Amino acid sequence: MNGNSHIACPIVLSRSRIIAGIVPFHMDHPLVSALVLNYRSPQPTVECVLQLLKQSMADRMEILVIDNHSEDDSIGVLRNRLSGFSSVHILESPRNIGFGRGYNLGVRHAKGRYVLVNNPDKRLELDGVERLVAKIEQDETIGILAPTLLHHDGTRRLSARAYPRPLDVIAKRTFLSRFLRKRMAQYLLLNENLEQEHDVDWIVGGCFLMRKDLYRQLGGFDDRFFLFFEDTDLCRRCRELSRRVVYFPAVRARDRKNRLSEGGLWTLLTTRVGRAHIASGIWYFWKWRMNGGIRKTRPELKMDS
Repeated sequence: MNGNSHIACPIVLSRSRIIAGIVPFHMDHPLVSALVLNYRSPQPTVECVLQLLKQSMADRMEILVIDNHSEDDSIGVLRNRLSGFSSVHILESPRNIGFGRGYNLGVRHAKGRYVLVNNPDKRLELDGVERLVAKIEQDETIGILAPTLLHHDGTRRLSARAYPRPLDVIAKRTFLSRFLRKRMAQYLLLNENLEQEHDVDWIVGGCFLMRKDLYRQLGGFDDRFFLFFEDTDLCRRCRELSRRVVYFPAVRARDRKNRLSEGGLWTLLTTRVGRAHIASGIWYFWKWRMNGGIRKTRPELKMDS
């Protein structure tokens, strides 16, 4: 157990209502609320939280771990490994509510001025949060700020992208990418210098910082996307409010190389994850099919009392 005097206890949520409370901890007004969404990956989640606890500004952070109804040993592992840290809260969803809605649930309980969305497989360098905060505080026009993502072999994930078109998404996951190299280069920004800071259309949503007020104003992630495209949509709505989406390679985060969105056309058609990708893609392209008559900004995200 660390030196803090209060122990974090799990919150169990039913229809966004607290039915079992949490002991308040010493930090009533953290600067940053770091959110980690767990679904059947308790060990990477614990490792992610332990890395966040080593951040240079950890004393100004709270960490909210949201378990998305994993139905495995996740809750037991999370409680056993993390209950001794008073800046860590464990939230339990009564069902798997999807990626975006899971993070929205966390933001409803966040106390920080900023929210850091941080998937379990992302590991920011130890001064990463502090440097992201310093950057966003310097510029009110920044809406979403994201580090560069590096794999363990040193290769860079292509996390900054142009808005997708249907053929871009299909080509990226099939042999068509070999015949549409120019189109892929435009979509994945292959001709840009990724060592430099850029304003981009959207960034992959596994690790980014936002002002909580802006997140709430946008209504958070659109929970009609169960998995995939919710990050593209959020960035697009952010830019609709004239806030910048900034790729910031001065800060780095480690990322695993194998991802849910990998696989070819057969995987896309025959797996549950693949079908979720298709469903979200259909909704995204329908939602953004035209400028007129489409409601792009969600109602403001309400906070639980």
